[in-house]
Parts: sequence; structure tokens; C-alpha cells
Amino acid sequence: MKNTMAYNGYCARIEFDAKDRIFFGRLAGIRDIITFHGQTVDELEGAFREAVDDYLETCARLGDKPNRPYSGKLTLRIPPSVHAAIATAAETSNKSLNRWVADILNEATHDH
Repeated sequence: MKNTMAYNGYCARIEFDAKDRIFFGRLAGIRDIITFHGQTVDELEGAFREAVDDYLETCARLGDKPNRPYSGKLTLRIPPSVHAAIATAAETSNKSLNRWVADILNEATHDH
């Protein structure tokens, strides 16, 4: 079961509160705290979109730059042997190390 939603470049983690019988979510990957909820999946999806749109509109109105989930830059510390192995794999795949790692991570994080 997938417990995330995506809209307009933002992602949210979804949970269910059995006591209150509602779905609720929070935008992931940003410093600002943006939450939403709904009793049905349709209400939850609408509330999510409304929360993102309201967040962006509020930032624009206040002249603030909205948080974006991630820059696309990632620094890793890995053992030299792993570094050598992935560099070799990238080269034999005729890809840059960056492209090879991005492709592998993309495959690992998406449903097949």
C-alpha cells in the first residue's frame, strides 16, 4: 500500500487515525509545517491540493519564497570499494557516475 500523495512538486505522507476515523497528511521534505485531512480519499486529495495551493499563494502574498522539497544535490559518504564498483558499473554502462546513480535510485524508488 502506498502511503504518499504528490501534487505540484510536493509530496505528502498519509496516515489514518482510527480513533477519529480520518485520513491526515503532512507535506514531506520541507521545513514549513503544512497539514491536511479528510474523511474520504476524495476529501483527502482535495484537502492536499488545497493545502499546497494555499501554501504557495500565502508565500506569494507575503513575498516569501516557498520551501521546495529538494535541490537535487546529494552528498554521500561510501566506502572506497563501493565507490570503485559503482564507477566501474557506470563506465561499462556508458554513463556518467551521476547519471548511473540517478537511474539506479530512480528505479529503486518507483513501483515496477
